[in-house]
Amino acid sequence: MTNRLSLMTSESARDATLFNDQVVLVVGASNGIGRAAASLISYRGAKLIVADMNPEGLKDLAQELNLSTNQVHTLDVSNQNAVTQLIATIIKEHGKIDALINSAGIVGQTNVKVEDLDWSQFEKTLQVNLYGAIWLTQQIIPHMKSRGYGRIVHLASIAGKEGNPGMASYNTSKAGLIGFVKGAAKELAPDGIIINALAPAVISTPMNSNTSEETLKYMISRIPLGRTGQASEVAEIIAFMASPACSFTTGFTFDISGGRATY
Repeated sequence: MTNRLSLMTSESARDATLFNDQVVLVVGASNGIGRAAASLISYRGAKLIVADMNPEGLKDLAQELNLSTNQVHTLDVSNQNAVTQLIATIIKEHGKIDALINSAGIVGQTNVKVEDLDWSQFEKTLQVNLYGAIWLTQQIIPHMKSRGYGRIVHLASIAGKEGNPGMASYNTSKAGLIGFVKGAAKELAPDGIIINALAPAVISTPMNSNTSEETLKYMISRIPLGRTGQASEVAEIIAFMASPACSFTTGFTFDISGGRATY
């Protein structure tokens, strides 16, 4: 069974942040954080596979990064069968997946009290933000285990650690994701698979376009740097987390919060 610890000891730390000869799948890649991460990782040498439920955004990204047809897939992560088929197709066509970056997500209801939640919308937020992440992980694990190497990155949120008022479904989905990553990491460590989460504070992306002004003001007020983060700033951390350089940190939730999280 191949283990890439030797790669870390034989190459410089700088080289270990590159993705030469690696197949990297980015889910939720059409805009925002996912798009920024996909662009950066492609620049650093990866054979990039992108998936999203926004075909127009994918088309634009494919043109920008000169991706071939079999590198671009439409996917609804809340559909378990679609997730299963996607991973099988990628393995068949490309032979492997070295790293998975999952940034697919929705905000769900905002500025809504717990007693007023719409249950169908609550469930949909869980299906996209939590179930989709679990299904992706389940399907990709056997292939990574067979090679003794893998990197899995899931986008959580500071809301999963601290909670934001009026965002019960989002808080729940992201807290669940953090717990899932912690447990999965302990299972997968002996197999050479590193899995971590990332918890941004509010980031300037299309995902936040429907967030109420009151909620956004609250979130920014909690950030000592006094501004929203940029997708390019988040992409830098994701690129490290998905690379061979991230070799002794697993089950962790990295923060990128402008100082909001200091613990």
